Amino acid sequence: MYYDDLPIWGFLGKVDKEGKNDPSEYKYYLFKHLHFTIFYNKDRVIEIAAQSDPNNVVDLTEDKEVDVEFMYSVKWKETEIQFEKRMEKYSQSSSLPHHLEIHWFSIINSCVTVLLLTGFLATILMRVLKNDFVKYAHDEESAEDLEETGWKYIHGDVFRYPSYKSLLAAAVGSGTQLFTLTIFIFVLAIVGVFYPYNRGALFTALVVIYALTAGIAGYTAASFFCQLEGTNWVRNLLLTGALFCGPLFLTFCFLNTVAIAYSATAALPFGTIVVIFLIWALVTTPLLVLGGIAGKNSKAEFQAPVRTTKYPREIPQLPWYRKTLPQMAMAGFLPFSAIYIELYYIFASVWGHRIYTIYSILFIVFIILLIVTAFITVALTYFQLAAEDHEWWWRSFLCGGSTGLFIYGYCLYYYYARSDMSGFMQTSFFFGYMACVCYGFFLMLGSIGFRASLFFVRHIYRSIKCE
Repeated sequence: MYYDDLPIWGFLGKVDKEGKNDPSEYKYYLFKHLHFTIFYNKDRVIEIAAQSDPNNVVDLTEDKEVDVEFMYSVKWKETEIQFEKRMEKYSQSSSLPHHLEIHWFSIINSCVTVLLLTGFLATILMRVLKNDFVKYAHDEESAEDLEETGWKYIHGDVFRYPSYKSLLAAAVGSGTQLFTLTIFIFVLAIVGVFYPYNRGALFTALVVIYALTAGIAGYTAASFFCQLEGTNWVRNLLLTGALFCGPLFLTFCFLNTVAIAYSATAALPFGTIVVIFLIWALVTTPLLVLGGIAGKNSKAEFQAPVRTTKYPREIPQLPWYRKTLPQMAMAGFLPFSAIYIELYYIFASVWGHRIYTIYSILFIVFIILLIVTAFITVALTYFQLAAEDHEWWWRSFLCGGSTGLFIYGYCLYYYYARSDMSGFMQTSFFFGYMACVCYGFFLMLGSIGFRASLFFVRHIYRSIKCE
């Protein structure tokens, strides 16, 4: 329960197992009487505790309806603790030394992984690219009739615009918006806006900042779409607006209906839904359109360092591990391994009763995640181009975003191995909302991976002389 934003927890009843070996002989009791002790300082509540009376119980062992009269009693006590300090006892529990040690250990572990990986990739790519540049420069001077291989020889196809470019532009736009949203949330968290257990503040901030950053999505998507010589920019804007909001809205409608059917307090009241809809209609949509118009009029050129040939070159037969799905599995595993210990703590605080207050550590982990995602996507793009497969646009986006799928896989593990959830409502809430979060991660990390690959591909093709 919450009382004045302070959490209270306790047991609803007890199971009597004394001297009984067979679970069917256990006795089940429900507590009828709750006693609250509230500490106050002048006109402010500082602390609250709840005890249940073990003698005042109802026997529920037989599975039939029982009429119960619940009672509660309250005792008010004065205390000297200041109102500003009332949250400290909750914050301390998540930064107890042994928890912090685990966090720092996981961070150092991730950092070592990252340094090894980035160092390894940087040396490989630097040496390989250097050899490539030397070889290609040498080839131009020597006989021209050598068999053409490697990434240089698909220079006429690398910047051929991808299929479904409207969808790609919309995905990059949405991903960029979600990335900005995450950064803003981190800034607010580190400044200290979200004290523990005020979940309302976090949700409000998410809704408001998402609404205000819609212009970024519109601008990014429209300008990128126009760079790819797309014509129907209005449809592209609609797609951008609906790409993340659409699935989220459908999921929310379904889950809210479930919550209403179970008459649970998790159901949002009608007024709140109207307010959210008004924010979406009056803030998000206009900003999206304005951003889109600005993006369309930015008249940015797509800076392709090499000319694209008229006819696409045939892609050679590739082994199975160079196909999209195996590559996504490779790309998602490393970033996931860097964040997976923090994931446990976040899950325990969102779906359990742990309290999470160490935002600075979370921010470091987030930065690590971005770096690893960018590097691994660039490396896979290079190996793909070296195999003369020039369809790297969607591949880099999917490889970057594949960490989102790994996080969803972790949800399955957490649900069965770590949490005690059961019943249709808890299950649907958990998997429904986690699907939306993981989809958001997919879009955000996908656009990061795509940006990194685009930068890299432009860079290497600018460095060689192409006829």
